[in-house]
Amino acid sequence: MKNILFSLLGTTLDKGFKENRWERWRPSVAVCQHEDLIIDEYYLLYPKKFLRLANKVANDIKIISPETEMKPHQMDFKDAWDFEEVYTVLLDFLEHFDFHKEEDNYLFNITTGTHVAQICIYLLTESRRFPGHILQTSPKRDATGSYSIIDLDLSKYDKIAARFAKELKDDISFLKSGIETKNKSFNELIERIELVALRTKAPILLTGPTGAGKSRLARRIFELKKQRAAIKGQFVEIDCGTIRGDAAMSALFGHKKGAFTGAVNDRPGLLKTADKGIVFLDEIGELGLEEQVMLLRSIEEKKFFSVGADKESESDFQLICGTNRNLQQRVKEGLFREDLLSRINLWTFNLPGLKNRPEDIEPNVDYELTRYAERTGDVIRFNKEARNAFLNFATSPEAKWDANFRDLNGAIIRLCTLALGGRITIDILNEEIIRLRSLWDTEKFYWKDDITERYSKLIDFEKFDLFDRIQLKGVLKVCNESKNLSDAGRKLFALSRLEKASSNDCDRLKKYLAKFNLTWDMI
Repeated sequence: MKNILFSLLGTTLDKGFKENRWERWRPSVAVCQHEDLIIDEYYLLYPKKFLRLANKVANDIKIISPETEMKPHQMDFKDAWDFEEVYTVLLDFLEHFDFHKEEDNYLFNITTGTHVAQICIYLLTESRRFPGHILQTSPKRDATGSYSIIDLDLSKYDKIAARFAKELKDDISFLKSGIETKNKSFNELIERIELVALRTKAPILLTGPTGAGKSRLARRIFELKKQRAAIKGQFVEIDCGTIRGDAAMSALFGHKKGAFTGAVNDRPGLLKTADKGIVFLDEIGELGLEEQVMLLRSIEEKKFFSVGADKESESDFQLICGTNRNLQQRVKEGLFREDLLSRINLWTFNLPGLKNRPEDIEPNVDYELTRYAERTGDVIRFNKEARNAFLNFATSPEAKWDANFRDLNGAIIRLCTLALGGRITIDILNEEIIRLRSLWDTEKFYWKDDITERYSKLIDFEKFDLFDRIQLKGVLKVCNESKNLSDAGRKLFALSRLEKASSNDCDRLKKYLAKFNLTWDMI
């Protein structure tokens, strides 16, 4: 196997006068003066204006190392300190070189050249565009000096690899709030989120049921990036389900004084507040269509107009979104913009519900007990019988965990509050299990029962034609799932409202319900 060396001519270090050129350390020459390093082919890369020096160096190498075949190659940089130019010239040379990786050993001398050139050689070697190793030489007492060969394959360095592995493990544990979760798919999901979070500022979409931990995870991503100096700004959280119309526009984008009734002062808006930081839009599926238009532009251009402003504001924020909605379905219903979904759907991670992670209930119980102790100063523990009974119940099909970790957090708080003497007993636990069963049964009655049964006291469906019954039940179902009359109207008339210059969804819905002697308050 031949040793093939590439080296940039050292236009200063490689100079030598007739009377002392064998006494001075010249890096391009000295590399061939080591008995334990035989260079078979030597590509000396030189600028055109230093041809004479390149020839002198090549001739001296032939004298001290006759077995080395010299192959000078002209390589010019208009500006040897221009990173883009130097990298491009070196890359172009390497891409056109006929490498035989299985047959020959390649070295690139990083001792000579500008610091920019040295950085470029390092990057090209690390990315395997140069399929070899870096060679570094340094002077000593004699002209020969010393050399070392650097292999950038970090997998061969156990201590370094172990350090990276520990950092990765620490980051993953941080994102999980230190909870030693056991669910394999969830742990793999967090590993992927860690990888993405530290390497991109692109939008991240967290999906999953209510209470699955989207908000907490978004804040942990922010704190992790802050620790690594990946961001400088603040974490700003917005619940999109609580803002509508002018209030939403003002909250997100800010407003100028006098822009609308009640705007008595300038307001920067939450996107501006999050400059150089992270904005977490929780329940983004509830955001109005007008706000979605402006949000899309602010993501793409990092610019937006505050309400009432004639000058654009700028904010370089990273966006994290959370939703328990099926946004694809919302797009089909005309309630969510397809272009906005495409923009925020680059990195989507679905957080599973607690019921889908039964093996993680026990470590989360311990985590909630620790949090309670930190908040109150009271250390509460289960006795053995109660702990086993709670875990058996919590992991059984009977446990619904409809609100996921919110249900678990609430259960632990109630158990701890009632635990006299710092111990949760079986009697206290049995009382809590009854309470949880009642909670889940109540939710089933109010939110999941059949529409006919739910509204049978308000209306006799059998009095109407099948056509009207089907339509009315659909309307009532939408009303049942909506926050208010306006929200229901927007959903029901999502397409037809786009064809009107101005729409009054509330009035249309009121008139429809009135045909059946119904009002919003009755529903």
